Amino acid sequence: MDSRINRRNFILSATALGGAAAIGGVLPRSARAQSGKLKVGLMLPYSGTYAQLGNAIENGFRLFLLERGGRLAGREVEIVKVDDESDPAKAPENTSRLIKRDKVDLLVGTVHTGVAMAMLKQSRETGTLHIIPNAGAGAATGALCAPNVFRTSFTNWQAIYPLGKHVYGKGQKTAVWITWKYGAGEEAGEGFKEGFVKAGGRILRELHLPFPQVEFQPLLTEIASIRPDAVVCFFAGAAGAKFIKDYAAAGLKNKIPLYSSFLTEGILDAVGNAAEGIETTAHYGDSLDMKKNDEFRLAYAKAFGSNADVFAVQGYDTAQLFAAGIEAVKGDVDDRKGIIAAMESAVIDSPRGVWTMSKAHNPIQDIYLRRVVGNENKVVGIAHKALADPALGCRMV
Repeated sequence: MDSRINRRNFILSATALGGAAAIGGVLPRSARAQSGKLKVGLMLPYSGTYAQLGNAIENGFRLFLLERGGRLAGREVEIVKVDDESDPAKAPENTSRLIKRDKVDLLVGTVHTGVAMAMLKQSRETGTLHIIPNAGAGAATGALCAPNVFRTSFTNWQAIYPLGKHVYGKGQKTAVWITWKYGAGEEAGEGFKEGFVKAGGRILRELHLPFPQVEFQPLLTEIASIRPDAVVCFFAGAAGAKFIKDYAAAGLKNKIPLYSSFLTEGILDAVGNAAEGIETTAHYGDSLDMKKNDEFRLAYAKAFGSNADVFAVQGYDTAQLFAAGIEAVKGDVDDRKGIIAAMESAVIDSPRGVWTMSKAHNPIQDIYLRRVVGNENKVVGIAHKALADPALGCRMV
């Protein structure tokens, strides 16, 4: 008797569950896609020489969410973090974890070019929506461009190309280029050389050291012996701070002008007077006289107790771009075409100034000329108005 009752109860239970499943199965796809949390995977450097950059990008992203009450399109946003350690060898496993295990709706990353390219391989293969908040690898919005991949920062070429004309225009006709031996440094070098040589300048020597080594002294000694009119470099974060200090300690600061793109970002308090007068080009400057920038910097300082930099702006705009896409489809993450179309046509009101997205999914933006004055990257002009990367090899263009 007990076995018959248990069997009957099992059949009734199974029927009930089957009915519930059937009811769930006929729910509109958009209703299912709009329920629950939006999951964002932040794969950024939280250790090593680029840790400061990764933290600033995350802070900028979170600041935008704070302004929206932690919700986009009415849905709570959950952030899943992974330290990429600026290590390309670990990138495939880390990216796979976010896409396949955590099933993020948006993949954000990263700073290091090699890591970003490894992430890009998987986001292209899986169709995962991917926003690059920093790494300037040209191929990401060039030969490897894809509908689901966007960038909110710059290309390595774009940020430094206008600097070549500026340096030559100051009467400095010869230069030494120095950077790490890796993709970002090489692309930035090509960008500077293109602008400098086109203006009439000549590169006397290109100096490299392995990433992330910071033993600059032997190369600084070599620079002193070459005696160029200018030195142009590509370093960032803690390594950038050390390079500035070592350059001054070597007695070069007052002899050979130093130029760069992002060298002085976020490290001015750490280097003091050693950075005074260094000129750089970038798509943002601390002193931009814009209401949006003033509001952003005040809010950032209140929220995080530090000054915002270009990396914080890129994180903020990454959240802005995602919001433009997800809110256009009312939170329906399955409407990929709608999200992508909205992101492609977005007009981003950024602390850097209003910018739009190129057909290759890279910002079309002003590149500013900045000069270090005290602890500020002071904007002293526009090096190039509304500059777009050529996006060589991109089939979407």
